[in-house]
Amino acid sequence: FVFLMAAGLAVGWVDRKLVARFQNRVGPPFYQPFADLIKLLAKEDIIPENASRAMFTAMPVVGFASVIASIIYIPLWGTQAVQSFNGDLIVVLYLLTLPAFSLFLGGWYSANPFATIGASRVLTQLFGYEVPFLLACLGPAVAANSWNMNVIAQYQTDNNWLVLWVPVSFLVAIISLIGKLERVPFDIPQAKTEIVTGAEVEYTGRRLALIKMMFLTETVVASAMIAALFLGGYHFWGIPYASMNPWLAGLVGMIVLSVKILLIVFFLSVARAALARLRIEQMVQWCLVYLGIPALLQLAFVILSRQLGA
Repeated sequence: FVFLMAAGLAVGWVDRKLVARFQNRVGPPFYQPFADLIKLLAKEDIIPENASRAMFTAMPVVGFASVIASIIYIPLWGTQAVQSFNGDLIVVLYLLTLPAFSLFLGGWYSANPFATIGASRVLTQLFGYEVPFLLACLGPAVAANSWNMNVIAQYQTDNNWLVLWVPVSFLVAIISLIGKLERVPFDIPQAKTEIVTGAEVEYTGRRLALIKMMFLTETVVASAMIAALFLGGYHFWGIPYASMNPWLAGLVGMIVLSVKILLIVFFLSVARAALARLRIEQMVQWCLVYLGIPALLQLAFVILSRQLGA
């Protein structure tokens, strides 16, 4: 929990700083995300009169908790995750879907017309990016012949990184992640100029802080998952992990993984600074056609390759 909080705030600062530099601005100081979090925690926590109190209160907690829970299945320290079993990849994909549902329910039951529109957009966009994201993540699983993220990461220490085998799946996963995080150009559920941040418009204080942290920590978790699936996780060529002290090898591996996470965040920042917002129907059509079909073809190629190789 502490690691994700710190990593989420750090990633938030890196993202804002990169976008600022791309736009020829100075950007915020390094402590700005932490100051913003403290400010939100100190603000009054208001529940709308006509809102469903139970749903409105619980949904930010559910969304944030699902992201926190998903990190225990991702190998951060070496190839070992806190918990691991055959099929944990499916569990992580499921847990990373819950924040969108929690945001939808929280907005829907807040009894605000802008929040209702934003909530419907959240759910509509979910059907756009989730299919190609799932297909993209299946590529490494089929290539490594395992649904266990530890096994997939370990497979890449004995072979080349899977991004070299399934580059289309990697690209689809990165672009779909932009939609999952509701970032430009797929930020239509939050469009401030149209629906005043959408589903979260009625949230204030601690609950709004939880939603903000949910997105920041989800950025870290999803980037770590993509790095483990496609970029070898902690592995980097030329580093003699086997001859190192286990703790030193784990620390070096975590630093390598952090660098890979920052590279993915760099791509997200470039997209945010360079692209304009799409309409919701454009987003869904674009994801299903231009991401879903290539991801499906890449998955078919991997399955065929394994059959021929066997």
